[in-house]
Order: sequence, then structure tokens, then C-alpha cells
Amino acid sequence: MQTTEFALPMPRPARSRFRAWRTPVIVAALLAGLPLVLSSYSADLVVRIMIYAIFALSLELLVGTTGLVSLGHAGFFGIAAYVTVLASGDDAASIAWLLPAAMLCAGIYALAVGALSLRTRGVYFIMVTLAFAQMAYFVFHDTPVGGGSDGIFLTMRPVWKLGETVLLDLERGPHMYYFVLACLVAVYGFLALLLRSRFGHALAGIRVNEQRMRAAGYATYLYKLAAFVIAAMLAGVAGFLMATKNGAVNPELLSWHESGGVLMMIILGGLGSLRGAVIGAVAFVLLKEFYASSAIFGALAERWQLTLGLTMILFVALLPQGLIGIRRRFSAKRGEGHAK
Repeated sequence: MQTTEFALPMPRPARSRFRAWRTPVIVAALLAGLPLVLSSYSADLVVRIMIYAIFALSLELLVGTTGLVSLGHAGFFGIAAYVTVLASGDDAASIAWLLPAAMLCAGIYALAVGALSLRTRGVYFIMVTLAFAQMAYFVFHDTPVGGGSDGIFLTMRPVWKLGETVLLDLERGPHMYYFVLACLVAVYGFLALLLRSRFGHALAGIRVNEQRMRAAGYATYLYKLAAFVIAAMLAGVAGFLMATKNGAVNPELLSWHESGGVLMMIILGGLGSLRGAVIGAVAFVLLKEFYASSAIFGALAERWQLTLGLTMILFVALLPQGLIGIRRRFSAKRGEGHAK
């Protein structure tokens, strides 16, 4: 019988670590300079893409790293968004406590959901997570607390003050842009370090062979529960940012469409890669904007779900490893050419 070892890898050389961080740093620098050349509409689109990239990164921790396919991840996204609006009040709330509060509420709900759903596996886990997300959806949809199907509006966007000095005012477009970018960089960096830690390697081992990890002495249930809660809290960051950007929330943020959309993002980009999650979010949002453009597709733009769905089928059929697999395939072919 073939055996699989889960020993931690040796530390990589400094040069290898530099290469791993080089591309993300370059991309972050380019994003920081984009507002200088973009129109207000384009800058708003980039902000939306970055928020969805954070959302996709949070689900990547579950699906790509731990092997837990969730169809209810939008529940945490939407709960954080609603907490952001409900806790804001009539005055501008402080980011210093509002963002942690939104993340904490998403994490608490995830703790309850994960404690129950992680006792199931496979398709049963998928359906249980979907059921919990739909429960949260109908709580906000059918009760006055969430404003019903119309949702509720944010009176004033949060600020960050130092004494009487306003350091960050999310009412201002540039402040919003760079705050979202900072959150994306922080989430990406946190997950990159987490995946290189002992905890991250344990999650990877659970994905490969959970039974063997239990035999090796790992409390796999607790590891999966911790990953579930962390992923939910990171989704809460995206929910906070989306509510702040839009100035309003509605129950659709918790719908299974949102959960399915973010799942398609990480599949489109390529499972098992943080870069793939970001690339998938970029591609998904841009494809959606492209197919929904009436200037290009005319009346067909109203049925953008059809054209987007067909495109997703083609991508999955032609690129089973996602968009991130294009580079891997090119590198492999180049290696074969050098070998010849």
C-alpha cells in the first residue's frame, strides 16, 4: 500500500521565498497606482473586484485547503454586512470597533453552524451549510430587523479617528479604495502565512487523508472547526466592505446565488491556490460585466446568466485546473522543451 507522509516541509531558501512574494507585491503596487488613471466608474469596479477577491480567498481556505465544499458561505458574508449597517446608527461609527464586531458576529454564527455541519461529510455537509445560510436569509427577509426584501440603508459610512483627527473617512472615494486594498493585502498575507504554518499543513493533510491524520494524533474536527470559523470571519471582512461601499444591504447578500458565485470564482481561478482565488474573482466579475453590457450584447445582456454559464462550462472543460493552470501548463511545456 502506498503511504503518504505529512511531515512539515523544510524552510525554503530566501530566494525562493522572494519569488513567491514578488508577484503579489507587484500586483499590490499596480493596484495602488490605478486610481491615478482610472475613471470613477472603473475605480468603483476595481473596489468591487477586490471585495469579491477577499470573499473568494476566505472560501479558498475551506474548499481548496481543507477540502470542505460549502454552499452557504454567503451567510457569513451577509450577516457581517447587516451587522455593519445595524450597528452603525445615525452617526458615523468607528472602523476600529465596527469591523471587528462584524467579523465576530460572522465567526460566532460560523461556530454554531460548523459545530453541527462538520459532523456530516460530502454532499450532506454541502446541504447542511446551504440550509443554515437559507435560514439566515429568511430571518432577514421575513422579519422587520432586516427591513424585509428591500433591505436597509447605511446612514453614514464609518470613519477612523485619532482623537479629533479623521484619519480615514470611507465617504471619500480614495479612502475607500485604499482601505479595501489594504484589507485585501492583509487577508492575502495572513492566509499565505497561515498556509505555511503547522496549522495550514495540518489542514492540507486533512484534505488529503483525514483518517490518517486522526491516526497520527490530530484532532481533525477541531482543526476543521477552526478553519470554518476563520474563513467565516474573513468573509465578514468582505461583508463589512460591501455594506460600506454600497451604503445598503438586502437579503440577496445571503442567498445561495452569492454562495454559488463565490464557489465558481475559486473554481474558475483554480482550487488550491490563493492567486487562483484572486484571479477567479477578477475573471468572474469582469465576465459578468461584459455579458451584462447592453451596448455589446443588446437584448441578450438581460440573459447574462446564460452566456456566463456557458463560458464557465467551457472553462471547466478546457482548463480543469482553472486559469492558474495556464501558467503551470506553459511552464511544464517550456521545461519539456529545455529537456529536449
